[in-house]
Amino acid sequence: MLRANLNLLPTLKVLLETRNISRAAELLHLSQPSISKQLAQLRSEFDDELLVREGQRWLLTPRAELLAAKLADSLGALERLYEAPGFDPSRCERVFRLASSDYVAQHILPDICAALANEAPLAALEYSLWDKRQLPQLWQSELDLVSTITEQVPEQIRGLHQGEDRLAVLMGRHYPLAGKALSLDDYLAWPHLQVSGGGDKDSPMEQVLAPQGLSRRWFARVPFFQAAVEVLLRTDCLMTTPAHLAWQLSCGHELTFVDLPFATRDQQYHLLWHQRHHQDPAHRWFRELAYPFLRDHLQRTVGESRKLLDLGG
Repeated sequence: MLRANLNLLPTLKVLLETRNISRAAELLHLSQPSISKQLAQLRSEFDDELLVREGQRWLLTPRAELLAAKLADSLGALERLYEAPGFDPSRCERVFRLASSDYVAQHILPDICAALANEAPLAALEYSLWDKRQLPQLWQSELDLVSTITEQVPEQIRGLHQGEDRLAVLMGRHYPLAGKALSLDDYLAWPHLQVSGGGDKDSPMEQVLAPQGLSRRWFARVPFFQAAVEVLLRTDCLMTTPAHLAWQLSCGHELTFVDLPFATRDQQYHLLWHQRHHQDPAHRWFRELAYPFLRDHLQRTVGESRKLLDLGG
């Protein structure tokens, strides 16, 4: 059985093209004796002289002429295996999958969709609501990107940091203490509203309140921010949420927001994806398209919310 030495194929290709041992040695940056030795190995493997000396020239045998034709195609195919795959957005027909909150779907996703439609009109986007408990299982998900709040980024997860924001308390303008600094007693005395898909992140508050034996009184948990807005407009509930989000939701609604009556850590926003997607050209293009919209919206609205909080609501 033939045991082919594939390492000799580049030498064979150059020898068949140049028909000159000295020139082949020069092109391959090897010595002439080394090329001669490899030619001897090739003759043995193919059981053919391959190159025959005729005066000052080297002639190809019929077998060598046949090999020359085949080798150009074969080595070209092998070289193409190592080429980085190209990506043309205008021809992309891929379905990109992004997950985050319904807030992102309402206020940021339309800009991402417009950019995608403009640059990759044949592509599609599937959006889903994100549950932070899914992060450790991101490797087995079909999701391309997740925009979320997290303190810890698991191993094998790549990401871009979008920014950070502090928490605030959102309420209806009809609320008896609307626009006034809340005391801890005020905060605990009134009922609370939570958006289960995001917004009111329990852990920062609970890490402060629980060691003191304190807790909030829940009135309702709803899945969407728009539903939360409607509840806040009709009740005296309080909703703890990132300040930039409170600012955005108060625009166009009879809502206002103030600082929390105690300090918590800031919320860290990340755009995340699994390591297995990291080198994919289409994925890289999509995350580079989506990231600026997410980052810029966060940083702009954080700035607006801080202006109001610094003025006292």
